Amino acid sequence: MSAQNSAGIQTLLDAEREAQKIVQQAREYRTKRVKDARSEAQKEIEEYRKEKEDEFQKFEKEHSSGNQKAEDDAKKDTDGKVKEIDGIGKKSGSKVVEQLIEVASNAKPEPPRGRD
Repeated sequence: MSAQNSAGIQTLLDAEREAQKIVQQAREYRTKRVKDARSEAQKEIEEYRKEKEDEFQKFEKEHSSGNQKAEDDAKKDTDGKVKEIDGIGKKSGSKVVEQLIEVASNAKPEPPRGRD
């Protein structure tokens, strides 16, 4: 009977060792899966971040180039107006200077009018 008990105990011990191996493998597998899931999630986050960064850069480029175009158009318009004013000044500048000299030299001072 003792040999049979000893064999039964040995069988139970062997079964327990086998169960511990299975549990350990399951733990290792679970740990590996968690690590894999984390690294996969990190990759997805990085891809999403890069995608959004690219979208932002594209958006910024499109809108900043619009501002540049508006600035260029405004500068062109302003330069045109300045040239126009310069042309008018060159054309009638001497006449204006003569009129100013005449008014300044022929000034007729008048007393200010009173308020009613």
